[in-house]
Amino acid sequence: MQQYAKGIRKPFPYHFSNYSLILIGLNIAVYFLISLFPQIRTYLALNPVLFLQKHFYWTPLTYMFVHGGMNHILFNMLGLFFFGPQLEERMGSFEFLLYYFLTGILSGLFSLMVYLATGSYLVFLMGASGGLFAILLAFAVYFPHSKVYLFGILPMKTTVMVTLYAAIEIFSMVFGMQGGVAHMTHLAGLFFGYLYFIIRLRTDPIAVFKDSRGNHWN
Repeated sequence: MQQYAKGIRKPFPYHFSNYSLILIGLNIAVYFLISLFPQIRTYLALNPVLFLQKHFYWTPLTYMFVHGGMNHILFNMLGLFFFGPQLEERMGSFEFLLYYFLTGILSGLFSLMVYLATGSYLVFLMGASGGLFAILLAFAVYFPHSKVYLFGILPMKTTVMVTLYAAIEIFSMVFGMQGGVAHMTHLAGLFFGYLYFIIRLRTDPIAVFKDSRGNHWN
């Protein structure tokens, strides 16, 4: 068991190549490709029926590159642009990519199981938000005293921002404020990001958040 734990926690050699910008480029490329050929969305978005009956087993990965409209991709790519490069430089590119894709894929699979359990067979899950919410969590863990400006106006610590986002997602999901937004997938991204830190990086995000309350930003 100890050997297994060491294997899971073995760090990658540090390497930084700004892959987060490449991810942004890929997302934009897929968006414009789907704008030209809308039928491609069916093959890339995650749908319970197509996953099980048509064996679209690649869609828990590819759904992360599909977006439903300009506002959807703009919000996600801005988040990736503002938080991705700094986080990738801190974690290293290999760790960053593993974290982003693993949390995104697990968020997709979790959502898929919920859709199947609730009979939501017509849903097409799309968007990078699961992985992006995990990135927001990681950024707050590594830079808990950094300030961000919510909506470009309200200054707040990154830990406060993530806590606020989590509260909004829980409220929206509990009170049925769907509006085409996959709140469950966003929360799954935060949850799997939390597990990643606990299991692989041996850091408790909750402890970091609590500790940041007693320290002043400088």
